[in-house]
Amino acid sequence: MHPTADQAGSAGAVIVIPARLASTRLPRKMLLAETGHPLIEHTYRAACRATATAEVVIVTDSEEIAEAVRGFGGRAIMTSPEATSGTARIVEALGELPPAEIIVNLQGDEPELAGEAIDLAVAALNACPEAGVSTLVTPIRDAAALAEPSRVKAVLTPWTSTSAAETWRAIYFSRAAVPAARSFTADLLDAEPPFYWQHIGLYAYRRSVLERWNTLPASRLADLESLEQLRLIEAGIPIAAAAVDSSAPGIDTPEDYAAFVTRERARP
Repeated sequence: MHPTADQAGSAGAVIVIPARLASTRLPRKMLLAETGHPLIEHTYRAACRATATAEVVIVTDSEEIAEAVRGFGGRAIMTSPEATSGTARIVEALGELPPAEIIVNLQGDEPELAGEAIDLAVAALNACPEAGVSTLVTPIRDAAALAEPSRVKAVLTPWTSTSAAETWRAIYFSRAAVPAARSFTADLLDAEPPFYWQHIGLYAYRRSVLERWNTLPASRLADLESLEQLRLIEAGIPIAAAAVDSSAPGIDTPEDYAAFVTRERARP
């Protein structure tokens, strides 16, 4: 059972799930309910399995989503349709969120992300006082995955100021296969520690970073790669990264959702 926001106090953490109704590749995906429950409920339930957070809140521009959230006992905060990203939606709702010092941004289409993974991101941020943000990565061991632009790569270096296991500092993110080996051989994919990492799009922010989000400088790199996290890199905000063994599949396409429904129906 999660503590209340008051019990958690200002040093606690809260999970915020941005959810919009308009989705291009899979229309109305947050409300798809072939499992008997809307997708947003599955993600909410997954978030509730984290133990390092005080509360789970959904921020949305859709009254339909808000109604569904209230229907399964969750809390929804309404935001404007003009928000340009999930982070921007969280920033808009910041004044209505619990007074937590760490705010976890969990995408609404991640219904199978383990609670332990969320806890790991929070722990990484707590272990690295210099970091403004933490995120998750998993090793890439397959050449096809390395070449796939939809799998965002993270370039990492060890975080030397902490003794926390598997804590790294992210120095760049790219859709390209980076770091680029001058002479690539397949055995590079088996290196320990790994050279190649896939980024998992979960973020734990210090509240102070979100409070100044709208004043951060524009990022040419973020625009070029269409990767919002590069705005943080260019602004000089250190990003800690915690490693997990594998990533849970997100839901982007009808095929992704069909596979999720099959897995969900097979669960005991």
